[in-house]
Amino acid sequence: MAVIFIFIDGVGLGEDSSGNPFTENRYESFEILTDGFFNNQAAPVLQKNQLFKPIDANLGVEGLPQSGTGQTALFTGRNASKEIGKHFGPFPHSGIKPFLKKESVFHAVKEAGKKPYFMNAYPPIFFEHAKKRNRWSCTTLMTKSAGVKLNSTEDVLNETALTAEIVQNAWREKLGIDIPKITPTNAAQRLLNVVPDYDLVLYEYYLTDKAGHKQKHEDAKRVLKPLDEFLLHIIKNKRSEDVLVITSDHGNLEDLSTKTHTRNKVPLFVLGESVQPFEQVESLTDVKDGIISFI
Repeated sequence: MAVIFIFIDGVGLGEDSSGNPFTENRYESFEILTDGFFNNQAAPVLQKNQLFKPIDANLGVEGLPQSGTGQTALFTGRNASKEIGKHFGPFPHSGIKPFLKKESVFHAVKEAGKKPYFMNAYPPIFFEHAKKRNRWSCTTLMTKSAGVKLNSTEDVLNETALTAEIVQNAWREKLGIDIPKITPTNAAQRLLNVVPDYDLVLYEYYLTDKAGHKQKHEDAKRVLKPLDEFLLHIIKNKRSEDVLVITSDHGNLEDLSTKTHTRNKVPLFVLGESVQPFEQVESLTDVKDGIISFI
């Protein structure tokens, strides 16, 4: 068995209002997972093989949650915001980088003698800029610090990795990289094909956060429609013994009335033969231990 960890940046549980893209349009994957509408009125779900609950992303710190501290808390179990006395992002603060370098979920998987895998791929320009500035995102810093490969163009062409926008159009259209366009279903199946070779497979989708900052419903729909199809295929076709975990680092996209992040709770979804290790999860800091319990 393996854990499939889908991290969706910047999606919280918002009001049932016109400013919420999940009110304006229906997204079947989110509604299957919540057993109804996807907003802050959705009732928690706790069954033997399915869990949905709102969890805290504020971490006991005032101000608006940010990606650097939120993702560090999610991936390491450490309250990064409290450690430095503030929310910080989008990149990890120098005071919390050691957590990602030594205490991440990828490190824990490897210490257990198991194999983690990061499904995302990055174009050559990313590696050039990151190395020149020594500026890595939480996921890429965690991955390379744990000795896990960061995927590139070759891995996309070999169908063992995915680009950030799922369907592979941005690399071709904006960067001139010759890779084929695929459907969200193709992308989801590619991920499922990789899963049997590993114990933890992580995929990061950050276009949701970018769309939230733009405050336009058309942008929200553009990034949510492929995500919905992608998630649906995984939900319906994953192996029964595999555990699917989906969560976020902070709210944003659920409230297009504001350009900033929100203090809303974020969703935690778990599908598997047993979801018991996640029943006591209350915040971002608890997710890592829930994942490790299955490794």
